[in-house]
Amino acid sequence: MKVQVINDVNKDFVINPLRSIAELITYGDQHDLNFFEFFMEKKVMGEFVRILKISKIVSVQLLQTMSIMIQNLKSDHSIYYLLSNELINFLITYPFDFRDEELLSYYVSFLRAISGKLNKNTISLLVKTEKEEIVSFPLYVEAIRFAFHEDDMIRAAVRALTLNIYHVGDIHVNKYIATTPHDKYFLDLVKFFRERCISLNGLLSPTTECSPESTSKIVSAVDEIEDNLYYLSDVVSAGIPDVGTLITDSMLKLLIFPMLLPSLRIEVSDGKKLSSVTSLCLLCYILRILKIKDLANTVAAALICSVESFGPNIEAKRLDGFMADHDKESHVDDEKPGGNLDSNSAQHNCWHSASVLRDALISYITSGDDMQVVGSLSVLTTLLQTKELDESMLDALGILPRRKQHKKLLLKALIGEDTGEEQLFAPENCSSNEVELNIYLQRLKVYCVIPLVNLHCDKCYLVIKFL
Repeated sequence: MKVQVINDVNKDFVINPLRSIAELITYGDQHDLNFFEFFMEKKVMGEFVRILKISKIVSVQLLQTMSIMIQNLKSDHSIYYLLSNELINFLITYPFDFRDEELLSYYVSFLRAISGKLNKNTISLLVKTEKEEIVSFPLYVEAIRFAFHEDDMIRAAVRALTLNIYHVGDIHVNKYIATTPHDKYFLDLVKFFRERCISLNGLLSPTTECSPESTSKIVSAVDEIEDNLYYLSDVVSAGIPDVGTLITDSMLKLLIFPMLLPSLRIEVSDGKKLSSVTSLCLLCYILRILKIKDLANTVAAALICSVESFGPNIEAKRLDGFMADHDKESHVDDEKPGGNLDSNSAQHNCWHSASVLRDALISYITSGDDMQVVGSLSVLTTLLQTKELDESMLDALGILPRRKQHKKLLLKALIGEDTGEEQLFAPENCSSNEVELNIYLQRLKVYCVIPLVNLHCDKCYLVIKFL
């Protein structure tokens, strides 16, 4: 006889069998497949949905039972049955009362358990398609709703779930993830990371008393900074088209250009401005963990070039998706009438005008306090160790290793001066490294240009690790 009413009086009559079902199915999957055959024959999944519709009292136990079964099932046949049943999407999209923190925790664990069984064959069972295009993916959409939950464990579970999906490598799923409105998740990730950076800066304020408690908070904040960057790095490594570009553009336009680089020269005037020490620290972490070639080379180009080289401020495009023409060369009128700033003139200006940010780093090394000295040296060391950075950038920054400098001079000596061979190295026939440099100099024009101001040295009395 089927249960028709579930209340506080008889709920144990339902909850106990749910627990037993999880144990029996797990045992049967490893020892006797007849258990799961009986599970399918009696349409137990349908019974799960039925009792959930009767009462939400058993929601927690039902989610726990499903999580245990999915996590422990090894048989492909069993996994396919659970995921191919439309009832799994019904449970994913069911309107649970997420004000109950315990229920939310079990729900997210349930979603993560499903993601652990995904591959190129099973992921197609959870999506809805029309004309070979994915129009619905409840597992992903429902999970990222809790991506920025205040509970660390829930955030970690959602991130693990998303990485499981990204690394499946399904072309249609990747396209779905990288299109509007789902691509907004990656923009929100960078905004969330920016808030963590601002929080770290508040902990490093000179007015903060140095105590074991404050030191512990700083360490925790730095650990969270690292965790966020490693997650972004894992997302980029999944190789989803356009996502790497979106994250790179977001980092540059929302954090590095408007906040980090200006803080190397602008005196902290309010809570939203980062100190020089915080900015130096964050640049080290970003360059060391986010191994993105475009990001590293654009930051290096900004360090070696005076903003005056690019004329008046150029309004950057609004970042409501990713910048569609990120990889296209930007043509912006020079201050001279009827002229365009080409690659060669941009490079020439950078070499022969004040490199404000690079000078700031040198100034901190020669006349800054201890933390500014360590921070500046750490940034230069990180740049030197960044494999994604082009050799031309290191040369322009003045930190190209002597061995490579000697190699370059030897090549020049072998070519000779004023020879026909030298024409091979003329601007119009420049090397691949110089071409790369010119490209990044041009790309600076599509990002927010930092106003020139006087250099100020910030004070920071708290200890923070840079590497």
